[in-house]
Amino acid sequence: MARAGLDKNPREVAEMFDGVAKGYDRTNSVMTLGFDRRWREWSRRVLDARSGEKVLDLAAGTAVSTVEYAASGAWCVAADFSLGMLLGGAHRPVPKVAADALRLPFADNSFDAVTVSFGLRNFNDTEAALREMARVVKPGGRLVVCEVSTPTFRPFRFVYMRYLLRLLPLIARFVSSNPDAYKYLAESMRTWPDQRALGEIVARAGWEDVAWMNLTGGMVALHRGTKPAPPQAAPEAAPDPTA
Repeated sequence: MARAGLDKNPREVAEMFDGVAKGYDRTNSVMTLGFDRRWREWSRRVLDARSGEKVLDLAAGTAVSTVEYAASGAWCVAADFSLGMLLGGAHRPVPKVAADALRLPFADNSFDAVTVSFGLRNFNDTEAALREMARVVKPGGRLVVCEVSTPTFRPFRFVYMRYLLRLLPLIARFVSSNPDAYKYLAESMRTWPDQRALGEIVARAGWEDVAWMNLTGGMVALHRGTKPAPPQAAPEAAPDPTA
């Protein structure tokens, strides 16, 4: 598996997630001390999916988050490029699509909202993926990203970066079906942009009204944005009746 600081090979990343699919949800709960449930709840609140809307849950993994969004009455589809992860969530009653985030198999302006939780950092071109998400969302549609971030309290940030992230691969040996993959995941967390830097990437990708909210002291952050409406064409000048 390529190092997280280098370009991410989509095939290698997909194979890595295929390898951790077995027991992935349980591993997440153990390694986050159950905070993953709280983070999903906040994502659901900020997304605010409504009955009749169409929502794309990208990098959805086993579709655990997709099911929660769909409880609102919205039509939600889980998309992921790891077939192993999608098969791991085969029992969950939502539509599932194998998809590359940089070439989504959906028409322009297909969705009212798009969300991605803990998957954005695994795309090999973050800004291009955000642009592709904007393509498939209707004007005025919403983006919600839940992703690891940088703790705001400096002493804890030092401990988190220096020690806690190094413990992840060790803990994974007891709870994951592919513990070596967590070396990559820990490094991807360490090298990921902080809250403001990610917000700037989201804005460069064409989203407006970009804002973020820290969760669990900044270990995780929610970023949101809105797809701008297309520019209005200038009205044609009325003909000069004296001409």
